[in-house]
Amino acid sequence: MNRTLQSAPLFLPAVAFIAGIATGRFLTGDVWWYLLIVAVVLMVTSWRWPLMQSAAVLATMGVLGAVLSSRTRLQHEQVTWPDDMVRYEAVIVSEPVEKPRTVAVDVCIVDNGRKVKCYIAKNGRSRALAVGDRLQLCSRIEQNRDWKRGAFDYRRYQEIQGFSGQTFVRKDDWQRLSRSWQGLSGFSQLKLRFLCYRHQLLERYRAMGAADEQYAVVAAMTLGDKSAMTHELKNVYAVSGASHVLALSGLHLGIIYMILSLLVVNRRLRFVSQILIVTAIWGFALLVGLPSSVIRSAVMISVYALLSLAGHNRMSLNALALAALCILTVSPDALFDIGFQMSFLAMLAILTVQPLLEGLIRRERLFDHPLLRWLWGLTTVSVAAQVGVAPLVACYFGRFSTYFLLTNLIVIPAVIVILYLALASLLLPVVGSVLLWVVGALNTVLSFVAARLPFASIEGLHPSVLQTAMIYVMIISVYLIVVRYDKSV
Repeated sequence: MNRTLQSAPLFLPAVAFIAGIATGRFLTGDVWWYLLIVAVVLMVTSWRWPLMQSAAVLATMGVLGAVLSSRTRLQHEQVTWPDDMVRYEAVIVSEPVEKPRTVAVDVCIVDNGRKVKCYIAKNGRSRALAVGDRLQLCSRIEQNRDWKRGAFDYRRYQEIQGFSGQTFVRKDDWQRLSRSWQGLSGFSQLKLRFLCYRHQLLERYRAMGAADEQYAVVAAMTLGDKSAMTHELKNVYAVSGASHVLALSGLHLGIIYMILSLLVVNRRLRFVSQILIVTAIWGFALLVGLPSSVIRSAVMISVYALLSLAGHNRMSLNALALAALCILTVSPDALFDIGFQMSFLAMLAILTVQPLLEGLIRRERLFDHPLLRWLWGLTTVSVAAQVGVAPLVACYFGRFSTYFLLTNLIVIPAVIVILYLALASLLLPVVGSVLLWVVGALNTVLSFVAARLPFASIEGLHPSVLQTAMIYVMIISVYLIVVRYDKSV
């Protein structure tokens, strides 16, 4: 364990930073600034005593996290809206989603740059809206509402996603203006350009003649658009234990990195090729809207690509810690995002638990059997990831998917094939029929697992936050005990 921490000097500072953000979420005030000054002074003046200086560094990181989190919370509390209806201009920054009586869109208000969840009365005009459209609206904008279901806090979810409020717009209280993004920040305009290009790619998927479920899965799995996912289809993937493949993460970006690496012909220009690949990875991250799981993966792949130039060809705990520090410094609220938590815990478990599981069978026994090596590697990665996220899934969703191992042996190869076929279909439309067949077959198999296999999911768990934390304490304790007697870690 000591060897692991020595190879990942950023891990403990990242843990302290995360603890500070969690504390600062509930305790706000100027006291954090005074504590930060004290911690920095101790860190600078204790250079003669390495142990004390290390403690001061961790304290500084923790207080810094609390300062950023406290400031973000105060910013949320300071957002106010007029009590009456107001007229304003906004730009649509998401794919419209049809509800029973409304069309839901995310809009960015031009005057102040705030993002609002907007529900427009459904009719022919509102159903024709698209990402990038500029609208003039007249409505009453409301604060984010306090609404909870189990461990899910809707108001916090809205704040984490960057929404400052929500509004309902009647059918006669809006009009579409000429398309213009003037008034938005340069970064917002850049994101909109990529999102508009994603919309064009989604239209190409629709032109393939895909059924609704096929289109929904392809759009979510390749471009991160879940607007077409129905509740029934989401439930099939959740019960079968395959919902993680619908959320873009390290698996998807890793496959894209492999595809781009295969396209690099001239190995002599390795530095240039890695820079181009990393640029393409971040371009893809912009294309899918920069969700936290994709940002985490993009940061880790960027670090991996740069380290690979020096001959380091393994993903590391240090890269994960660096990704966490980068994301949480920019957006402390990301810590409370379910996707962020699951993404990081899954990757943390893969980096720490998977090597222990893989060592249960000696490599010499699998050396002459490539298929067995691949199956064993996939099995250990799946089990490790499940160890990392199962308590969290139970807490938030009250579910444990019993066939997760069988499902991963099916869906992970399928994801690889789907991503390759999706890229090929954009170049050769004739490949689209093969892509749709693979997606349809995957949906059929997962539907069978979810509906036909007995005890596919254990429901109604919902441990409390304290109980979930204690489960993780038990997992960490067992891990430390095993590591203590495993000299290879």
